[in-house]
This record gives sequence, structure tokens and C-alpha cells, in this order.
Amino acid sequence: MANDTLETFDEVLESVGPRLRALRTERGTTLAQLSEATGISVSTLSRLESGQRRPTLELLLPLARAHQVQLDELVDAPPTGDPRIYARPIKRHGTVHIPLSRRPGGLQAFKQILPEGYPGNDFEQKTHEGYDWFYVLSGRIRLRLGDQDFVVKEGEVAEFDCRVPHWFSNPGPGPAEVLCLYGPQGERMHVRARTK
Repeated sequence: MANDTLETFDEVLESVGPRLRALRTERGTTLAQLSEATGISVSTLSRLESGQRRPTLELLLPLARAHQVQLDELVDAPPTGDPRIYARPIKRHGTVHIPLSRRPGGLQAFKQILPEGYPGNDFEQKTHEGYDWFYVLSGRIRLRLGDQDFVVKEGEVAEFDCRVPHWFSNPGPGPAEVLCLYGPQGERMHVRARTK
């Protein structure tokens, strides 16, 4: 019986490498990108994927976090029968961000809850690479895009190139709930908000 358990344990560990490679390639992530996200060297990642390095908890935890999957998904733990994903809310600067996707390197989906008056007295427009898309579930969002000013209301969508100076706020009343997609450089949605 003990030998059967050891063989099963070894089989589970041997299957981790191919599973890691499949997760990374299906998400279009390079070894270099994964190395940057996890702090694990490219050579160690390569050896893990090829089965030349035995997976340890110290290596699997940052990989599960980077791939945004549960640890048991990396080691093919038996299913629990519960298909739900338990997203952990992230609180930042008075806002709540709830991750809805688990695919690093591609489009990232979040539900955001912005308190009334967010972001306070910060009126500075910012620029960066990529495209943003958001759908207002409830409340209102004020979007300053370059020299244009929009109010995006419940049920409306906005999408824009982040290289254009932009700033958004919640003018109230009450909190605003927003579904957001953040795309990597080059990905785009093609939906526009109306000017107010």
C-alpha cells in the first residue's frame, strides 16, 4: 500500500511540469515574463516545466499566484465538486477591486467599487500604455479624456487608449460599481461613451 502511495505521489509531481508549461503557453506568457512576475529564474522555470527540477511549495506558490489559479490546480488535486471561484477583494486607496479573471498577460477583468467623491482632490490626468474599457453597473463615473469631459451612467460603456491623458472620478450620489477590462498594449474593444 505504501509503494502505491509513493508511485501516485511521484506521478502527481511528474505531471506538474507539463501542467505549468500548458498554463503558461495557453496564456501566451513567456518564461521571461513569468520570471519577472514570480522572481523565479528563467532556468529554474524551464527545468520545472521539463521535469528536470522537482516542484516545491516555495516555487509553486508564486507560480499559482502569477497564473491566478488555485494551488491544487497546479498539482491536479482531486475535484471538490465546487466550481465557484473565490475572488479575494483588493482594497486600494479607498476602492475595492475584485478580480474576475485568472489570465495574466491577456485581458484582465475586475469589478471595482468606488466610493462617492473618489479620488478626492487628485485631479491629475495620467497616461500609460494599453487600453481601458469599463461598464457602469450602478452609479456614475466622470471621465476626463484629454480635453473632453464625459459622464458615464449606469448601463453605459467607455473604452479609450490610455496614451490619451485621462482621469476618472465618482461624482455620486453613492458608490459606483464598475466592471473593468484592462488590456495589454495593442488590445482594444471599440466602444465609445457619449459626451455629456
